Amino acid sequence: MAKGSVRKKGKKWYGRFYIEDESGRKVQKEFAGTESKAETEAMLRKAIADYEEKQFVGKAENITVGDMLDMWVEEELKPGNLSNGTVMSYQGTVNRIKQYPIGKRKLKTVTADHLQAFIDFLSYGGTNPDGTTSKPMSKGYMLLFSAVLQNSFRFAVFPKKLITFNPMQYVKLRGRKQETDIFSDSEEDTASIPTITHEQFQKLEEFLKAKDNPALLPVQIAYYTGLRIGEVCGLTWQDINLEEQYLTVRRSMRYNGTRHTTEVGTTKRSKVRTVDFCDTLAAILRAARTEQRKNRFRYGELYHLNYYKEVKEKGRTYYEVYSLQRTEEVPEDYKEISFVCLRADGAYEAPSTVGIMCRAAKKKVKGLEDFHFHTLRHTYTSNLLSGGAKPKDVQELLGHSDVSTTMNIYAHSTREAKRTSARLLDKVVGGE
Repeated sequence: MAKGSVRKKGKKWYGRFYIEDESGRKVQKEFAGTESKAETEAMLRKAIADYEEKQFVGKAENITVGDMLDMWVEEELKPGNLSNGTVMSYQGTVNRIKQYPIGKRKLKTVTADHLQAFIDFLSYGGTNPDGTTSKPMSKGYMLLFSAVLQNSFRFAVFPKKLITFNPMQYVKLRGRKQETDIFSDSEEDTASIPTITHEQFQKLEEFLKAKDNPALLPVQIAYYTGLRIGEVCGLTWQDINLEEQYLTVRRSMRYNGTRHTTEVGTTKRSKVRTVDFCDTLAAILRAARTEQRKNRFRYGELYHLNYYKEVKEKGRTYYEVYSLQRTEEVPEDYKEISFVCLRADGAYEAPSTVGIMCRAAKKKVKGLEDFHFHTLRHTYTSNLLSGGAKPKDVQELLGHSDVSTTMNIYAHSTREAKRTSARLLDKVVGGE
């Protein structure tokens, strides 16, 4: 128990107590109280109690895996050099791990067996503590969870010295074996990448037009360019060259659940890329720009303008996005930005609201039962590959890290494309 006392200096009373530093030496902590001795003594008792509680939690034997993960986020992840998007993904993964029993386990008691069991549970699925069933996680999510645990436990060993070795070094990602029913009547058991036909896309357009919904333009842009949802919402008119019909992908919009703000940042690969587009999209964009100019007059003072604000935290730079009516006072540190995808009142259209509308279309439009926004990216790629585009060109248009990613996901684009490829042998055999 820390010991303390109060003393008077001038008109004020001061409280002081002693704590132990990392080397075990006694160090004095002093704070200013009030002109009342009783009040200062009460403040001292509270300060000592707070210190004792924090000291108890801070002792290595009392730290849980969840506590350690929080330390890793604040002391190593945020000040690091990873992109804001990656940091946000890692923070989200940390929050999910803390919800499992492993997050509440004392760090000192965690073994490689505990971690292997947890990883296997995520990989194969099973029954949650509350009795609900957990489905197997995708390979992408498994790699994310593994990276967070590997890095955080390494951090716990050094520099934190909370444990003496890293149990995650013995844990393996054991992938699920693909099982095939050899007696199935189905022609094809392997799951195909979901795409939509042009007719289905037109039905989607009609559905959104009937609702006069601002998700229409993002959906059209994605269908004709293959952009991700955040990249579409992050486009500005300065990024689009209507004369030469190409757009430049510089940024992505996303909601930061940790900071509770909508932000623009780098794209997934942190690279700027150029995407050419067709006459159809050029006409759509010209019409959209004209309509936005009309809306500016229709709404008058109620029309919104969009801004970004630069915020620096722990060596990181965030660009927060805001919409303000034209009558509202604009803070000095706000800079205007002219997004392409807007609502009728001029406010920016966020990825979350576009996603909500896509889920509504999935329920309402026949044939779109498996639809989500990313299906548009799959469809764009399928259309290009089926039309004879070179895989390397498609890779660059999509912004994939290498061409194998493009081919692994999309090479088997449609059943008709497979038939066409197979029938090429007729020409070889027939000598045509």
